[in-house]
This record gives sequence, C-alpha cells and structure tokens, in this order.
Amino acid sequence: MTLRIISADDILFQGEVSSVSLPGTAGAFTVLPRHASLVSTLSAGVIHYDSDGKRHSTEIAGGIVDVDNDIVSVCVY
Repeated sequence: MTLRIISADDILFQGEVSSVSLPGTAGAFTVLPRHASLVSTLSAGVIHYDSDGKRHSTEIAGGIVDVDNDIVSVCVY
C-alpha cells in the first residue's frame, strides 16, 4: 500500500509500505493492506511504518489520516 506523510511545509515520506501504526486520538491503531476506508484524527506521538524490510518512525504533534483503496494519506503538524 502507499503511504504519504505530509506537513504544511514538506512531504515527509511517500512510498510503498507493508504496515502503518498511528497514534489515533481514541487509541493507537495499525493499518494493513486492504484495510477498510476510514478517516481519523491523530494525537501527538509516533507513526511507525515498515518499508523496504526496515522499520521507520516519524514523530508528530497531531494531525489527520485518510485510508482509502490502499492509500494512507497522513497530514501532520
């Protein structure tokens, strides 16, 4: 699936991933391929994602995520 992490200033990451873990305001959750569509707010924390066989992380202050058709779009601040 494709992950895009963007801020007002820059594209922080864009690429293919096998999973994404996000700090939702109602609790942390993980998105896997073929996940149901959803929109959620994000709290301060860390986004973890697996790409190219490696685990990566990005610290965020909050934001929103949209999951649809194996595209995970994250807008952070």
